[in-house]
Amino acid sequence: MTDFTRLKSALIEHLKGRAKDVTVKRGNELHCRIVRGGDALALAEFLRRDFDAELILMVANDRRANHRVFEINYLFAQTRENWFLHATMELTPERPTITSMAKFYYPASRFEREINDLFGIAPVRHPDTRPLVRHAFWPEDYFPLRKDAVLPEDFKDDGTAFPFQQVGGEGVYEIPVGPVHAGIIEPGHFRFSVVGETVIDLKIRLYFTHKGTEKLFEGRLPAEGVELAERISGDTTIGHSLAYCQAIETLAGTEVPPRARFLRVILLELERIYNHIADFGMLANDTGFVFAHAHCFRLRERLLRLNKQMTGNRLLRGGIVPGGVGYDLPHELDLPAELDAIIKDFNEIVGICLDNSILMDRLEGAGCLTKQTATDHGALGYIARASGIDIDVRRDHPFAAYGEMNFPWKIPVYQAGDVYARTMIRVEEARESVNLIRQAFHNMPAGPLTCLLGSLPAFEPAFGLVEGWRGAIIHWVMADDSRRMYRVKIKDPSFVNWPALSYALLKNIVPDFPLCNKSFNQSYSGNDL
Repeated sequence: MTDFTRLKSALIEHLKGRAKDVTVKRGNELHCRIVRGGDALALAEFLRRDFDAELILMVANDRRANHRVFEINYLFAQTRENWFLHATMELTPERPTITSMAKFYYPASRFEREINDLFGIAPVRHPDTRPLVRHAFWPEDYFPLRKDAVLPEDFKDDGTAFPFQQVGGEGVYEIPVGPVHAGIIEPGHFRFSVVGETVIDLKIRLYFTHKGTEKLFEGRLPAEGVELAERISGDTTIGHSLAYCQAIETLAGTEVPPRARFLRVILLELERIYNHIADFGMLANDTGFVFAHAHCFRLRERLLRLNKQMTGNRLLRGGIVPGGVGYDLPHELDLPAELDAIIKDFNEIVGICLDNSILMDRLEGAGCLTKQTATDHGALGYIARASGIDIDVRRDHPFAAYGEMNFPWKIPVYQAGDVYARTMIRVEEARESVNLIRQAFHNMPAGPLTCLLGSLPAFEPAFGLVEGWRGAIIHWVMADDSRRMYRVKIKDPSFVNWPALSYALLKNIVPDFPLCNKSFNQSYSGNDL
């Protein structure tokens, strides 16, 4: 008997009547309603202990207009057998609260603080009640994701400084960096506590690029949401648009045509390759090895031109549409041959870099993130794999045509968790992406590129899960009774990876921060939404 087979009866038995409407949907999803706030924590503990399933998403939803409640939705995933549990809890609209799971699972802490800022749903017994999204110029009674929220006419900073936790002791001093930086990057504030040149604490304050992205989805038709999804994080056009479209297609019960599934693999891997090669060049640049940076950006330019041949856009915008893809492969393009030439060039650059003792001295041993710390933070993508955590949605929860690929393809995993490990994960993933594209190119069947979406059931949840180039991306969607988006929740891997950077930097020197930060290279915009 599989875990999923016994999950339903075990859930009913464990919660003893506190779980209602327990049903299986879409083959590998168990949905239920839980009655009391403390039951969510009991459920999370039970699923981790007995089924090795982890919380991957929390979604608040304002259902007061048609259901007279707020809802909290918890999504759990089990990797070994590829199944999910979706639990919904209803809250009365007067002073809604939830029992905090922050002490049990750190990512829940950030979900709960985000929900408190955007919905005014307070987590009870939370160890850190400071704002996460909210900045000092937000009115106290403004909760923008409530359906009846009215945008204030004027935002005024009240002058209150953010309550950073200070580190005391003789010889400790602070170095504030940002939020405005010298480079052409987005804003974020980093506050170092330092003794001599050694960093003993780092606090990160983000959400300076908060744009109300989830609010902007509301009221849009499914196809209208794609352009917004493409712009959540500019370097992750395919990752986010694919996760969004998969969520819509799941909700509609739509099966994407086989050729479109293979083309989605190609587009996603192209996005992975150009970002990983660019990152390798920028990591080399941060060690002073400008030669490698220049040549990696020469290769990045070739890849961006390939992207434009594929979709008419250098960032692959327009490549993914609900029900399929926007473009077929150009007949004149021998994509595997182009990529083989690029990866051969890249391998030569990598070889030159790894033979340079000065560069290697900077990479090895810097910015170590232990496996335990990465696990505690729910780290994703190359951050997790560089610290010994063997996860990848493409294998663990196959989507697009990944389930039809010939196994095994190599998913690189390193143990050291340092800058070198995160660098080499990128190198090996770029190489493997070329192999995946070659396989998809040769095995792709003929056929249509798109299909019509089925009808969207009103007020039913669905989600899309994708392994973007930074890690797992989730889009959770719900439509209203007019087929428009009622609620869209987004989780970029940066949401859980950014906090881990604080731990990776401990006991490193201040001049190594740019190198450690680049080895993480998380998205400000993807986190801030």
